[in-house]
Amino acid sequence: MNINILFEDKFFIICEKPPGVLSEADGSGNDILSMIYAQTGNQYLLVHRLDRDTGGVMVIAKTSAAASRISTMIQNHEFSKEYLATVTGIPEEPSGTFNDLLFRDKRKNKSFVVNKPRKGVKEASLEYRLLCSEEYENKPGEYSAVSLAQIRLHTGRTHQIRVQFASRKMPLIGDSRYGSSEKKCKTALWSFRINFTHPFTQKSIDVKSIPPKIFPWDIFEIPYSDI
Repeated sequence: MNINILFEDKFFIICEKPPGVLSEADGSGNDILSMIYAQTGNQYLLVHRLDRDTGGVMVIAKTSAAASRISTMIQNHEFSKEYLATVTGIPEEPSGTFNDLLFRDKRKNKSFVVNKPRKGVKEASLEYRLLCSEEYENKPGEYSAVSLAQIRLHTGRTHQIRVQFASRKMPLIGDSRYGSSEKKCKTALWSFRINFTHPFTQKSIDVKSIPPKIFPWDIFEIPYSDI
């Protein structure tokens, strides 16, 4: 499988990670760095992660200096990440901000919204915009409402988008870990856009990745390229 390269210079590669591919190596070779190495013959550095089932735009550093600069930008909230998600139901408001306290249970590899600060609890914030809602036939003769949301992260917590929507009874389609009963797809989350000021050239870098025309993304009659 060839990895689609969306942008490249002497500092970075911005690529499209396929769903099902790991961010970090586990020895199987089914990780983004191993696949880019097989394709280019060069070894690069990971600067951020996407869940296994999440596809879309991802930045890979070519040098340790580039990796360090991007990591610092991410920590300083100078690196904008936007996602598309297909969620169960319809949000009450067409746009809004979710602010929660999240606790990650590392043993279960699962995050939870909690009410009070304590050890291991971190603040999580995102903003969303409802793009459209549709009904689809989830079972013969049975229809369910789903919505396409555009999401911008303010923080980068483990499973943040998944748990924040699920805690509001809107689990992402296909996300069985957080309450979806849909079996026809994996978690419907796509890394749609990355925007940052290039730390070496100072040019604006704005790269998008369009989700594939398969379920559930094909439910919506919307030109993704125009978002």
